[in-house]
This record gives sequence, structure tokens and C-alpha cells, in this order.
Amino acid sequence: MSESRDRRAQFGWAFYDWANSAFATTVVAGFFPIFFKSFWSSGHPAETSTLQLGVGSALASLVVLVLAPLLGAVADRSRRKKPWLALATGLSVAATAGLFFVGEGQWLFALTLFVIASAAFFLAMVFYDSLIVDVATPADYDRVSALGYGLGYLGGGLLLAVNVAMTLWPEMFGLADRAAAVRWSFLSVAVWWALFALPVFLWVKEERDADTPSAGQAMREGVSELRRTARRIFDEKPVLTFLIAYWLYIDGVHTIIRMAVDFGLNLGFGETSLITALLLVQFIGFPAAVTFGWLASRWDTKKAIYLGLAVYAAVTAWGYFLAYEWQFYVMAMVIGLVQGGVQSLSRSYFARLIPEGRAGEYFGIYNMMGKFAAVIGPLLVGVTAAATGSARLSILSVLILFVAGGWLLTRVDARAAPSPE
Repeated sequence: MSESRDRRAQFGWAFYDWANSAFATTVVAGFFPIFFKSFWSSGHPAETSTLQLGVGSALASLVVLVLAPLLGAVADRSRRKKPWLALATGLSVAATAGLFFVGEGQWLFALTLFVIASAAFFLAMVFYDSLIVDVATPADYDRVSALGYGLGYLGGGLLLAVNVAMTLWPEMFGLADRAAAVRWSFLSVAVWWALFALPVFLWVKEERDADTPSAGQAMREGVSELRRTARRIFDEKPVLTFLIAYWLYIDGVHTIIRMAVDFGLNLGFGETSLITALLLVQFIGFPAAVTFGWLASRWDTKKAIYLGLAVYAAVTAWGYFLAYEWQFYVMAMVIGLVQGGVQSLSRSYFARLIPEGRAGEYFGIYNMMGKFAAVIGPLLVGVTAAATGSARLSILSVLILFVAGGWLLTRVDARAAPSPE
């Protein structure tokens, strides 16, 4: 494969991050929770709509936890990661577009579509992440992974900015009101995602053997391989140690993200301030993620992850003193500097640890561990708050996750990664 073709395949792969990040920003982080309460679940008490959202999110996570490792193994055996990616993408895009047609008060219909879209979104990430081994060599993993995250921050931020403008000034876009603007925003995400996902299917060439098994055979072999992988992974010390380390520190990352927004609300900041902070993270995250990829190639991947974790630890400690709105914005900017770097380099470092030919199943387990994130952190925060009576002291408990995860990461050596059997 020529260098120009390599580059095109890498950009095609990275543009999928640009495409699907619109769902993560506009739908998941931006509009769906607020619109669900005010429009689709209107008339219900606040605690009822919160319960409905919680059940829906838990159901989507459960689907991913069960299916991600299995479908990753099947995709590996069938050598058809791209078709599986297309199926998951199409399902999520269709469900997201369907939100446009849900009327006021139809909370169950809206929640059902959201669960489908969310589960398919995360399952698509299994196949997308595993395709990195088809577009880059190990020497390029950091740069290519960082490019994907960087484009994701930029693309998701750009569409979110447009969608926010639509809701603030609907008349400028020929829309009747804010509710219409939000519904059109969901449809814009579906169109954006479908359009910019095309390069990964057109430019990325997935390696296949002549003896590619049938779908049924691939399913049977995938299930058997998943059982063997579950047993084998306990004997693969670098992989197992990394997954535990990743689970701990990414739990801390996700907890800080959630705490920052919740803490801002508790301080009396309005929705506009929170959306502005989210936009800051998105646009700062683009150059920062790319810079982290460059830093890893010039320095060391693990050291760059350590740097990101150290910054997160400092932000956590600073959260104890947070009191003013300007501090909240500074916190968002600092998080934007390291969030994409920690995520992208974790993905690229894990790619170095897995045996050749098993990217799908291993990334299925990797994404499954990611779905367990933000479990320990909230529990630590809650227990500490209950024991001390101080919300500020409870923030400091999250430091345990960064310290423990960072220490375990020091025990991982990519040179000791398992070889294909």
C-alpha cells in the first residue's frame, strides 16, 4: 500500500470520530436529557423523569456489556469489521433521526429510540476502534488515534455550536420555537453522522483471508473464541493489568466530567454556562488531542498518559476550592487540554498489547471496561460526603482512582504483550 493511500485510509478512519462525536455532544451531553424532562416527559415529577432516564441509560449499558465482547470476537472471525460497523452505524443513525418525529409526552417512544441509538453507538465503537490495526502500523497508533479524537472534538463541537445557535435564535433558522430547534438538531446529527461516516467505508481496506468463514460459522467460532479469550486474558499479565488500570483512571476521568457539570449547577450556574463550558472542552480538545499524539511519538506513550492523569489529579484537588464562574470555565479549559489525550493514547497503547488478529474481541472487552466507568467514583463521592458531610471533601476522594490507576499502569510493559498463537 502506498504512503498516500495509507494517509487516505487513516484520514478516512479518523473522520468517523468527526462523524459520530456529534451524537455524543449534541444528543447525549447536550440536548436529550434536558429535552426529555421538559418535552417528552413533561407532566411527570422530576424524580420520575430522572428514574426513566436512569433505567434507559442502564439498559443501553447492559446491552453493550453483553454484546460488545461477543460481536468483537465474531467480527474478528468473519474478518468483517466494516460490515458490522455499517450495521451499528445505520441502526444508531436511524434511531437518532427518529427522535425528530417523537411528539410531546411520548417519553417511552423517545427513551426507546435513545436506548437503541446509544447501544448501537457504543457497539459501533468496538468495530471502529479495532480497525486501527488495519490503517496504521504500531509506530503510527498514537498519531492516528489522536487524530481521530482530535477530529471528534472539532466535529462534535462545530455541530453543537450550530445546534446551540438554533435553540437560542430559532427564528433566524426559520424555526417556530426552541422545541422545533431541538428536534431539528437531532435530525442534523443523523445526517451529519451518515455523511461523514462514508470515508471509513470508502477508503479503509480491511484485510481478509481467502478462507473467510460464513456468518454462521463465524458466530460459532466467535463464541468459542470469546470463552478462550476470557480464560486467556487472566494469563496475559500486561493486558489484564492495563485493563484494570484503565478501568480505574477512566472511571476518574468520567466522574470528574460529571462532577464538574453537577458542581456548576450546585453553584447556581445556568444551562448556558454549562453548554459554553462543554463547547470550550470540545474546541480545546481538538488541538490538544493531536498534540498529545505528537508528544507520545516524540516522548513516550505511557509518560504522556501519566502527564494527563497528573493534570486530572490537580484539577480534582482544585475542585475543592472552586467557588466562582470564571474558575469553572478555567476548569473546563484545563480538562479540554488532557481529556482527549488520555482517551486516545489509552486506545493506541492498548492496541500494542493485543495479539495480532484479535483486535475486535480485545477491543470489545476494552469498550466493555469503559462502560463500567463512573461506577467507583460516584460511590466514593457519595460515601465520603455521607461520612464527612462535606461535598468539597468528597471531590478529593476521586484522587484515589487516578493514583491507583496510574500506579497500576507503571506495572504494564507493552514489550511483554502476548504473541498470536
